[in-house]
Amino acid sequence: MTTAHLEFGIDTFGDLPRDDDGKLLTQAAAIRATVAEAVLADQIGIDVIAIGEHHRPEYAISAPETVLAGIATVTNRIRLSSGVTVLSSDDPVRVFQRFATVDALSNGRADVMLGRGSFTESFPLFGYDLADYELLFEEKIDLFHKLLDEQPVTWEGRTRKPLDAADVFPKTESGRMRTWVGVGGSPQSIVRTAHYGFRLMLAIIGGSPSRFAPYLDLYRRAADQFGTTAYPAGIHSPGFVAETDDEARALFYPGYKEVHDRIGAERGWPAMRRGDFLNEMEYGSLYVGSPETVAKKIADTIRTLGVGRFDLIYANAGAVAASARMRAVELYGTEVIPRVRELLAEAKYGAMQ
Repeated sequence: MTTAHLEFGIDTFGDLPRDDDGKLLTQAAAIRATVAEAVLADQIGIDVIAIGEHHRPEYAISAPETVLAGIATVTNRIRLSSGVTVLSSDDPVRVFQRFATVDALSNGRADVMLGRGSFTESFPLFGYDLADYELLFEEKIDLFHKLLDEQPVTWEGRTRKPLDAADVFPKTESGRMRTWVGVGGSPQSIVRTAHYGFRLMLAIIGGSPSRFAPYLDLYRRAADQFGTTAYPAGIHSPGFVAETDDEARALFYPGYKEVHDRIGAERGWPAMRRGDFLNEMEYGSLYVGSPETVAKKIADTIRTLGVGRFDLIYANAGAVAASARMRAVELYGTEVIPRVRELLAEAKYGAMQ
């Protein structure tokens, strides 16, 4: 794969930012800030924006496709993806219809990224039993796979009423929607993704990226055995870009620690120490620093794993100022991405000598 075929994206959950006076913005303002960040990303050549679904007070976006529809009408080229749609607690038919609508509004730029979700708030909210966690996803991804053919569907399972030659509208102009599955590291999920011929997005949010190489190999081997296509995989990881390393750390760390410790208290994690944060920046999967620092780390990861897409989760540092977030997006698009391409091209040229 050449560097020209690499895709670079930004991911967000609609985290609530602050204004320049330190006041926390409303959830409505956070949604508008996400749209503004997407418009900037489109203007400066970022390839994809992926918007995640959450049902928690820290995150403003619970309906990614609605926000993506708004973005579709004010952008021209950037691809529009969920990141992820929690399919287990949704209706596959409605998911298809909503993303087909985004695809129409954007002239064919919609992607859907399916997942089980790392949070479980949506299950009781929408009346699902967590005891059916695995079954819900298995059945619903099977139905969604059939819907992608855009032909009348006959399907039966245990988690919803059967369909008998049901036709679903609107259709896409391309005839098939580009579909990803977000995976956190479960081998069974990797194999399932390959079985359906979906694209793979690995969520690498901690530890050395190199430890995920076996999962990428499994995806390729499973696709070969199933006779499906092993598309170039993607990864997404948290990070933040500022003018200098010191500024990036100062902006990112307080909010990142706050969010980590709040969620960690629910899950039994120890509180984050600054040493843990610095170690993750140096050796793990935090891409925090100046454009040069972040570019070198991304280039190293792409070389190590051989992936075709890298997404920076740019807005998960808690309540960073909205203006600093906009600047982070700008630096990522105008300085980091071009520098990553240069570094990868230089490495390939050097290897040929």
